[in-house]
Amino acid sequence: MASVAFIGLGNMGGPMATNLIKAGHSVTVFDLSQAACDALQEAGASVAASAAEAASGVDYVISMLPAGKHVAATFLGDDGLLALLDTSTTVLDCSTIDAATAREVGEAAAEKGIGFMDSPVSGGVAAAAAGTLAFMCGGDAATFEKAKLILADMGKNIFHAGPAGAGQVAKGCNNMLLAIHMIGTCEALEMGARNGLDPKVLSEIMLASSGRNWSLEVYNPYPGVMEAAPASNDYKPGFMVDLMVKDLGLAMEIAEQSDFDNPMGKLARQLYAAHQDAGNGQRDFSSILEKLKS
Repeated sequence: MASVAFIGLGNMGGPMATNLIKAGHSVTVFDLSQAACDALQEAGASVAASAAEAASGVDYVISMLPAGKHVAATFLGDDGLLALLDTSTTVLDCSTIDAATAREVGEAAAEKGIGFMDSPVSGGVAAAAAGTLAFMCGGDAATFEKAKLILADMGKNIFHAGPAGAGQVAKGCNNMLLAIHMIGTCEALEMGARNGLDPKVLSEIMLASSGRNWSLEVYNPYPGVMEAAPASNDYKPGFMVDLMVKDLGLAMEIAEQSDFDNPMGKLARQLYAAHQDAGNGQRDFSSILEKLKS
């Protein structure tokens, strides 16, 4: 078993850290929220007074932070964690951030001989709690082998996408596609409903046909079709619209930096941003159906 510092105990980080405790690892946590720290302490974690204290002498440092600026502030500079860690520690940043910051932190870690991987996740809060997340990792092969040993206790699909920053690019591509096929699924279901079809029957037809996709199969956006989906619980998250808008913004940055025109991705961002502006930011992203119905 390993000693792990876990920094960032939000909706995703909290259950991820809990799964590491359940797997038998020695986990020390830090978060600005005392309530979040208290919850992990009750689950068996030690609580540190700072990120630096949490990371002292551990085998792994795992972070799950809101944005690139928070990751940079945590790891870079004279007071950042990279200045305090030695080469025996592996750093895994599971935040969803811009690829440029991930590369910057990866390069700084490499200069110090510290293994680093950007390791953003897919699957949402339910998968974080169940330990079935998908991890998209960017870094060198040797670090990936070390990363797999600990990531396997939080997820079931662990991919090496390429060098530092590649995990964030893979996440951007994935979530852009997720947004696009969720919108398409909502359009198809609503068009069928307006023409007298039962959305549940139409879902079954499309699931057995070429329109089959994850949104239709696992996360059906039409209320009453899938009991466990957020759509059947007043679109309670789930994966919030605010987070989808953030991720689509990161995807647009990736497209712009690579001089790529992605019209479907741009349209998806426009639709989700408008849905957010209408006061739906805290609702599940499948609630985009309601915008299309209006």
